[in-house]
Amino acid sequence: MHPTEVLFLGKQPPVSLPVCDHYAGAEKLMRKSVVLQQELGPVFDITFDCEDGAAAGNEATHAQLVSAVIASEDNRFNRIGARVHDLSSSFFEQDVEIICRTAATRLAYLMLPKAEGVADVSAAIDLINHHSSLAGRQALPVHVLIETHGALTDVAAIAALPQVESLSFGIMDFVSAHYGAIPSAAMRSPGQFTHPLVTRAKLNIAAACHAHGKTPSHNVTTEIHDSAVIAEDALRAKTEFGYTRMWSIHPSQIRHILNAFSPTQSEVSEAAHILLAAQKAAWGPIQYHGNLHDRASYRYYWTVLQRARGNGIVLPSPANALFSN
Repeated sequence: MHPTEVLFLGKQPPVSLPVCDHYAGAEKLMRKSVVLQQELGPVFDITFDCEDGAAAGNEATHAQLVSAVIASEDNRFNRIGARVHDLSSSFFEQDVEIICRTAATRLAYLMLPKAEGVADVSAAIDLINHHSSLAGRQALPVHVLIETHGALTDVAAIAALPQVESLSFGIMDFVSAHYGAIPSAAMRSPGQFTHPLVTRAKLNIAAACHAHGKTPSHNVTTEIHDSAVIAEDALRAKTEFGYTRMWSIHPSQIRHILNAFSPTQSEVSEAAHILLAAQKAAWGPIQYHGNLHDRASYRYYWTVLQRARGNGIVLPSPANALFSN
C-alpha cells in the first residue's frame, strides 16, 4: 500500500505544491521564467499575471499571450498558472474565457485577487468551472489572495472550499486597506513579522490552510538584491508562521526560497529511516534512536520526504520505493 493510503486512512492528503510561486507579468519576464523552470525543473511554479501585467487597453491581448505560452511546448511540466483580474473587474470573465479556451487542460491553477469574502470566491469558481468545462477541464484548481478585510474574516470558509488549493497573503493591499493605521514599514522586514495586525493575518491564513489541508503561500519580500534578507524572510515565513510556499517577484529570489523551504539532508535521512522501518513494521509503532514513533509522526516525516522530493533533493535510494508502492 502507498503510504498515503495508510497514513491518511482514506482522507484526502494535504495539498502538496512546489514551495516557490514565481510571478511574471511582462512577456520578456514570462519567457525568461519559463526558460529557468526548464533549467531547474518543476521545483517552482510560475504565475503569469493578467491583473498587473497587462497595460491598460491591452487586457485581451495579454490574456491571449498568457494562454498561448501555457498551451505551448515550452510549458514542459504543466506548472504554470495565471492571476486573473478580480471578480468586480469587467476583465475578469474575459481573462477566464480566453485562458481556459486555449489552455485549460495545461493550466496549473487560476489565482483570484481581491475577493471580498467566501461568496465572491464561490461565484468566481462557478464561472471558472463553466468556461473550463467547455474546454474539457473539470475542477480546475483555484488559488486565492487574502488581502481584504472580508476575505480575512471568511478565511476558514474559503480554505474549506474543495476546489481551493492554496491561500496567499497579499500584504501590500492588506496594509493599504487600513488607510495609514498600519505603517508602510509593515510591508517589509522586519515590520512584516512583528506588527500585530499583520502577524495576526498571516497566522490566521496559515491556520485555516492547515485545518483544511491546503497550502499557505507567504507574501513577497520586496528586497531583490540583498540575498541575506531574502533568505531570512523565507526562513521566518516557514519556521515562525507555518507557511509552506512563498511568492517570488525576481529570479534571484527563487533559489533562496527553495533553499529555505527545503528539508536539510539530516532531516531527509531521518525521515527515510523512520518511514522504511515503519513500513517493515506494517506501519505499527516503532522505536528509533530511543524514541517512540507511530502514525502521527509518520505523517510528519512523510511530508518531509514529499517536500524534499518536490524540491529536487535526491532521496536515499531505498526511500524512492515508498513513492512507487
